[in-house]
Amino acid sequence: MYTRIEKGWSMYQLAQKIFPYCRSITGQGVRDTLQDLKEYIKKDNGPQLQIHSIPSGTPVFDWTVPKEWEIRAAYIEDESGNHIIDMEENNLHVMGYSTPVDEWVELDELKKHIFTQPDQPDVVPYVTSYYKERYGFCMSARQLEQIPEGRYHMQIDSRLFDGVLNYGEIVIPGDTDQEIFFSTYICHPSMANNECSGPALLAELVRYVASFDKRKYTYRFIFIPETIGSITYMSISDHLQHMKDHIIAGFNLSCVGDDRDYSIVESRYADTLADKVLKNVLKFYTKDKYSTYSFLQRGSDERQYNAPGIELPVVCFCRSKFGEYPEYHTSSDNMGLVSPAGFQGSYEVMTQVIQALEYNEKYQMTVLGEPQLGKRGLYPTISQKGGYDAIKSMTDLITYADGKNDLLDISERIHVPVAELIPIIWRLQENKLMTII
Repeated sequence: MYTRIEKGWSMYQLAQKIFPYCRSITGQGVRDTLQDLKEYIKKDNGPQLQIHSIPSGTPVFDWTVPKEWEIRAAYIEDESGNHIIDMEENNLHVMGYSTPVDEWVELDELKKHIFTQPDQPDVVPYVTSYYKERYGFCMSARQLEQIPEGRYHMQIDSRLFDGVLNYGEIVIPGDTDQEIFFSTYICHPSMANNECSGPALLAELVRYVASFDKRKYTYRFIFIPETIGSITYMSISDHLQHMKDHIIAGFNLSCVGDDRDYSIVESRYADTLADKVLKNVLKFYTKDKYSTYSFLQRGSDERQYNAPGIELPVVCFCRSKFGEYPEYHTSSDNMGLVSPAGFQGSYEVMTQVIQALEYNEKYQMTVLGEPQLGKRGLYPTISQKGGYDAIKSMTDLITYADGKNDLLDISERIHVPVAELIPIIWRLQENKLMTII
């Protein structure tokens, strides 16, 4: 039976499925994640996710695609063979991109290779070293305090080699070649809100757009490793020029599975269509209870899309913004932090954004003066106090449908959500009272 959070449950279950993978910016964890996303998207005749591979060493703008990282095991054991920590229990216990080590050391030396989060003594932090070769382990500060003196075996079975960087892409054509762009990342290990929520939401949005009988815009969806993935994607082939020529609004999805807040990280100058439409939807959907962050508080791939010379019209959408919730980049960012209701809220916001963009035209009435709505069945035929309230949204829409305002402008002016105006537009168009200019 359909429930209001049916989509939320589906996204939550997808996030739960991909949660265990030991992801990084390259490697098998990324490929396993992409494969699960591909299967989810294509069920019930959904579109095909294309998975691409870019070789290590490929120059991408000012960067280079790094070597691929393979990790098979990582643990610390004491002299009795007891594992103090083991990535099999939590893949955050190994620092991302760690080089191999197989050494017995005293406790003082061991501590030099252990990272903790002292201000949160009970969590395991997420730590990486992508672009400088080193190795390390992560544990809670409280656990580190309790380790007795002695000798310990540091074991990391890993390798860096010339491999590939993988990303996934789907382009769904529309009636025009103008594009709406969506991006999310697939490069963190087992963290639920920070890692698994964005891909789960984006996979469901792909299915949503693909279900349209027709669409005005072409939609571009990418699943990439954060930072190096967006840089790589834009730099290869003619992607950047194509994106600059065709994308009219873009959205980076990050941390969208909790139910504490709704957030936007604005574009560089906060003046794009993406800023305008997301703020409009959030305003009405949350009754103004959402957070706005300037581009100075950026942190995800909106950085790359708005960089000088790139300047794509992209904002970032979050529930609780990255870096602003205490569980961020720690072992506490687990499946208990996200919820089906949290996912559902994000889904409803973004589907309303898509609908608002599809219908955001400049509309004009086709008759002079106020139309006679009653003879078309659009107005009550009995005039009584209070009866006018039911059609006020229609008459206010008509008032400002003068060819000067787009639908988002009208929505703001008359204080009615776009989602409520769309059915009114249908009725007026059916009665040949409204046209697009």
